[in-house]
Amino acid sequence: MLPSRFPRRVRLGLYALAALILLVLCVTPSQDLPDPGTGDRFEHMAAWFVLTLAGFVLAPRRRLAIPAFALAYGALIEVLQAAMPFGRHGDPRDLLADAIGVALACLAWLVLRRLAPRIIDAA
Repeated sequence: MLPSRFPRRVRLGLYALAALILLVLCVTPSQDLPDPGTGDRFEHMAAWFVLTLAGFVLAPRRRLAIPAFALAYGALIEVLQAAMPFGRHGDPRDLLADAIGVALACLAWLVLRRLAPRIIDAA
């Protein structure tokens, strides 16, 4: 069964869980997190790529809402990082990296739709 065919509550719950995990990772003090050695900007791009692509997989017809939410969520997290005293700092370059991750996920989704339109549009 395709994830987009899961009941709406399950899909929303899975996406909310992904967003919550991302929030926890972004507001946890950086010294408490393992350093994969890939660099902060790459981590932001990868995280927002995964968040956006997961949204498309769970709700393929929400072509505008998914990237709009991901970008707004990235902006919110940067504001939270700037406001919270956890040793994290809001950075516009992180938001740019988030936007690049969202754009790459949108591009990947478009390519997947071209390669497998019957599977994706069957949702």
